[in-house]
Amino acid sequence: MLELLAPAGSQEALVAAVQNGANAVYLGFGDFNARRNAKNFSEEEVAAAVSYCHLRGVKVFLTLNTLLTDRELPAAAELAVRASDMGMDAVLVQDLGVLRMLKQVVPDLPVHASTQMSVHTLDGVKLCADLGISRVVLARELGWREIEHICLHSPVEIEVFGHGALCMCYSGQCFFSSVIGGRSGNRGLCAQPCRMKYGWNGKADEYPLSLKDMSLAGHLEQLRKMGVKCVKLEGRMKRPEYVAIVTGVYSRAIREGREPTAEELEMLRQAFSRDGFTDSYFLGKKGPDMFGIRREEQEPKELFAQARATYESGENRKEPVHMFAMVRGGEPAQVGVTDADGRVATVSGPVPEQAINVPLTAEKVEGQLSRTGGTPFACEKVTAYVEPGLSLPLSALNAMRRDVLDELGRQRVALPERRTMEFKAGVRYENPRQAPAITVCVRTADQISAELLRLKPERLYVPTDEAATHPERVEAAQKAGVVVAAALPRIFWDTERDAVVKDLEKLKGLGVEEALVATPGAIRVAQELGFALRGDYGLGVFNSQTLKQLKRMGFVSATASFELRLAQIRDISKAIDTEMIAYGRLPLMITENCIVHNHSGQHTCGNVNQLTDRKGERFPVVKAYGCRNEILNAKKLFLADKRADWEKLGLWAARLQFTTENAVECVQVMERYLGLGRSEPNEITRGLYYRAVE
Repeated sequence: MLELLAPAGSQEALVAAVQNGANAVYLGFGDFNARRNAKNFSEEEVAAAVSYCHLRGVKVFLTLNTLLTDRELPAAAELAVRASDMGMDAVLVQDLGVLRMLKQVVPDLPVHASTQMSVHTLDGVKLCADLGISRVVLARELGWREIEHICLHSPVEIEVFGHGALCMCYSGQCFFSSVIGGRSGNRGLCAQPCRMKYGWNGKADEYPLSLKDMSLAGHLEQLRKMGVKCVKLEGRMKRPEYVAIVTGVYSRAIREGREPTAEELEMLRQAFSRDGFTDSYFLGKKGPDMFGIRREEQEPKELFAQARATYESGENRKEPVHMFAMVRGGEPAQVGVTDADGRVATVSGPVPEQAINVPLTAEKVEGQLSRTGGTPFACEKVTAYVEPGLSLPLSALNAMRRDVLDELGRQRVALPERRTMEFKAGVRYENPRQAPAITVCVRTADQISAELLRLKPERLYVPTDEAATHPERVEAAQKAGVVVAAALPRIFWDTERDAVVKDLEKLKGLGVEEALVATPGAIRVAQELGFALRGDYGLGVFNSQTLKQLKRMGFVSATASFELRLAQIRDISKAIDTEMIAYGRLPLMITENCIVHNHSGQHTCGNVNQLTDRKGERFPVVKAYGCRNEILNAKKLFLADKRADWEKLGLWAARLQFTTENAVECVQVMERYLGLGRSEPNEITRGLYYRAVE
């Protein structure tokens, strides 16, 4: 049967989820989770929550799925140890450095890969398995064929989102909120700029980035047959009534082996929707029908009152047990109980006496033991053996029933035996003292000119498809003494893998030996083909432990997250060569939906289209690999005049990220960064390097 995982953004929401049939809940504890604005839980509340859930057969998962700095890791390690000691069942992560820390301090606590890790291929799942992760939450953009393919070949459990808000960008790859407003989705404080108005031709009059909520109600049996282990409900920021309604609808359908009814679907809509729901990603149908906004509607007071009754009126959830009793003359009465997981508890009572009037019967014993009343247990079967002619007070039977259920409860909430270790950051590497080299990343082969090559960038990163289509540009660079590295797409599905591999094999034949990778799936593809690995910004390098993890995985370099301040980049212990993006339009979103086609009905993604926000800022929208979009920042990051600041960070290289520039502009920018010219963009930003991101 599918496991149903429900959100618990507060104590009340947790009770609502449990009482309405959740098999597991996920919650935040402390400041290190992707919903820092949820109420989250204190340490005492977490301990009580775990006990409450385990008594009722519900697992508890800790969300630790944000990028953390070196200064935050020790506190996160302490939190993880406390969570493990409290008996939490698993922890969700995004940060490879956090994963490394967890494997050190709580080696027996299962780890799940959050959707923030951007896993969307079988290669990504297998890489997670290699890293000791026991479950992977897949990207929400995948269709059923892709999910089924992964499930059929996955060495670990697969979890998918089943209901709730959809991000426009692939989770873990969105920088819109941080770059525009300083609130990072990768740090748990997304301001949801995708829900605002945008438009084309200078007018912000549409909602082209606001997706409807996902709902896979209607596909539950298909998910089960495909081999999905767990269906996740989104909503830690939602009210407990919402949690009760959605959990109840899904849990009843799963338990009864059916799909939600028309009445239940209407309950889901009333609880929360944005112009209805969408299952288009799952069905492989993308387009404008997937988009919607939250409209002001009258609160469904009657529905919410019914929902509150499910978790405010005592025990609505009952765990099945089998009770048995033995009453024989001359020895203490025995009562036992077993649960669905095979736990057994027994107690002894008084020695029965010879009956004077009405003797005790097996039917009477079974009747008393089956009255589990206000407990979390439901007696599905009672087996009693009673010798004839004996008497035993009913009060004694009731006491034994209470005692044996209490003992079973103690077993169910007993803490697991797990090892915990002290967090040790390990050896610290000294920063290199030499000035960083200049690397160049292009978006198109047309940006590679003889003039650019004469400036001798340390590395030239070229997209795999562009490089394979224009081998003469690769050969020209190599002839000029410039090392070319293949930049793999950030997003490519299993159905696109063969094309990427074909391009890489062609480049290998040209003598290209290095690959720039940004997501777990790309890592494994490049590694299997024998390329030296260089990490891109999509891997979220935020701390020293991530660099050490990447070194262990065979990386020769990595890119520091551009959500870090310069001082934080300086202070990271650089186990491998580290570079930073020093110029270019920072990427804000990479989307599975082509918003250009959604708007115009035409595939004009080859051109640079501009999305306008309500303040008049214009964000270029360019084509990403496949029929995907990348939304770029309106202003260009420019640090040529701040060279003294980034030269002393201990970097191997500073990267010039060329996107909308033509070949001449690329040359002018590189000359400026080499101190040979005066070129400067009209509108510039310093990015997040001088201001803290929340």
